[in-house]
Amino acid sequence: MKQNVVLQAENINKFFNDPVKFQALNDVSFKAFEGEFLTLVGKSGSGKSTLLYCLSTMDTDFEGQLYIKEQLVTGKTINELAAIRNQHIGFVFQFHYLLPEFSCIKNVMLPAQKLGVLSLQEIEHIAYTKLKLLGIEEQALKPASKLSGGQQQRVAIARALINNPAIIMGDEPTGNLDTKNTGIVFDIFKELSSEYGQTIIAVTHDQDFANASDRIIELTDGKIVA
Repeated sequence: MKQNVVLQAENINKFFNDPVKFQALNDVSFKAFEGEFLTLVGKSGSGKSTLLYCLSTMDTDFEGQLYIKEQLVTGKTINELAAIRNQHIGFVFQFHYLLPEFSCIKNVMLPAQKLGVLSLQEIEHIAYTKLKLLGIEEQALKPASKLSGGQQQRVAIARALINNPAIIMGDEPTGNLDTKNTGIVFDIFKELSSEYGQTIIAVTHDQDFANASDRIIELTDGKIVA
């Protein structure tokens, strides 16, 4: 069965010029497929987070080509890239970045409200279904600040899913969690990829987390080595 390519990176090179010229990514090429749970690993300074930010289109200062859903995204304007991110990419960071005074459901609704395609009632319904999918629907009306760290991260995942993006990108998504909650978040990602066909690309230092994913891309000095 032919696998659909969701993201394709071709010959990505990234340089930093401060204080001296330094190559952070060296000719990185790979494909990510629909329903694949992919982890990026490597020591600190290996380039994995730099690569994720290039793949996410938040960093556009690189050489090479990036395709998302077979659409060339390199060379597009800031506004075009913002629209592509909001439609096709969901983000889960090490810190949840929820608005503490907003209820959980209001936090989840924000990216869909920004997209502006559905009515408020429709967005609220989808947000509730995402919270239910993650087992925290009973927290929907609570302020985000009243939740535990593990619950807040699940709300952040629900928010990342609200626009049904092609890719979920995670930057150390379990970095602030204990072992139990790391396991919960991993199981959520695994279910999203295997049951719902969600593509996940996550940077992690957690070797157990990486080993249980579908595929590991290891970077050393900005190069893919395995």
